[in-house]
Amino acid sequence: MLDDIRTFIANRSLPGVDTKARFADQILPYLQDAYNLARSLTGNRADAEDVVQEACLRAFRSLDHVAVSNTRAWMLTIVHNTAYTWLAKNRPKAIVGVSDLEAVERAHANPDRVPAETPETSLIAKADGARLDAAIAELPVQFRETLVLRDVQGLDYKEIATVTGVPIGTVMSRLARARERLAAVLRKDAP
Repeated sequence: MLDDIRTFIANRSLPGVDTKARFADQILPYLQDAYNLARSLTGNRADAEDVVQEACLRAFRSLDHVAVSNTRAWMLTIVHNTAYTWLAKNRPKAIVGVSDLEAVERAHANPDRVPAETPETSLIAKADGARLDAAIAELPVQFRETLVLRDVQGLDYKEIATVTGVPIGTVMSRLARARERLAAVLRKDAP
């Protein structure tokens, strides 16, 4: 996907060679974050790639016309808006799942440690991941999005407020409610 976007930008005939360089310096470093957010909102790889590609085009077109203080938050805001536009157009009221949240948490907790994975631990992790995915998918969209932006993407409250367009207090309450509901669902479904 990254190569496709680089090729696309390189072949654009829009004015300003400087825009291409700014895009490469300011936007491309956050492409994986953009993809992760789009994936959590759309629920699958292909749709997420479409959303990110459209978001990149929007960012590229407006890069010369805006002053951006936090490029990551700005790009994720564009992805957020693009994803919701895409979802409304293509899949209204669709339930969106999140891939293995536990694996992301483990990777962030111990980035240098490579766990010795056995078939048994792999199977348990897949089962737990599926349970977690199902529990997250049950959350209302606003709670799910806030949870993913905070706990998967690692954005702070201010950045989440910028991305979602709601006050920081709303972000905090949505996150608390999302975590409470997620814990309740996981406790209820515990073996």
